[in-house]
Amino acid sequence: MEYGQFCPVAKATEILGEKWTLLIIRELLMGGTRFNVLQRGLSQISPTILTKRLSSLESQGLIMRKKIQGQRGYEYFPTGSCQELLPIIRQVGDWGMRWARNHLTESDYDVELLMLYLQRSIVPEKLIGAETVLRFKFTDIDDLSDWWLLIKGQDVDICVTDPGKDVDVYFTTSVRVMAGIWMGDTTYKKSIAEGSLKVVGPKALTREITAWMGNSIFAELPSASEI
Repeated sequence: MEYGQFCPVAKATEILGEKWTLLIIRELLMGGTRFNVLQRGLSQISPTILTKRLSSLESQGLIMRKKIQGQRGYEYFPTGSCQELLPIIRQVGDWGMRWARNHLTESDYDVELLMLYLQRSIVPEKLIGAETVLRFKFTDIDDLSDWWLLIKGQDVDICVTDPGKDVDVYFTTSVRVMAGIWMGDTTYKKSIAEGSLKVVGPKALTREITAWMGNSIFAELPSASEI
């Protein structure tokens, strides 16, 4: 899309304004490098559109594509110009937390995106022992209602089938409640007291969940309606 204007806002919008582009950049800046990981963070995007947008970002110099050594496929890395968008993405998120969070609908509560964010929020060095297994049971959905996070060293893996390992902490709740906790709209303590969240595990882990599984970077921002 071309606006035919010399204004730098117009020229930037020609590059960044297409549907999905800013969210693809968000995923790249959050550490996603492989096509399937990017797709997981953008669950409703088609492979064709994702391929097209990645190609466009590469041609504009925002990402670099590298062949995966010894494997088929590529990895995608943000260039310096893309990295400069990080504070802009953060400011857009800040604005969204203040002015758009009250417009969430049930269809916005995407369990795959939630689990990807929880995976990225794990702080392995705050956990106890060489390996930790977390199980999540979501009571408000039928498909993909059971998830596991496996933390071993600095590696955090997601499973949607039982990995056959002893579970350290069980979470039973709804996608909406867990997303609300992660976004800072409520807390673990409050949700447990209300009965909307059940957490089972050793107190050494369950007393300070946010020490080893952080919340969103936007969690401290109140909605504009609360100010």
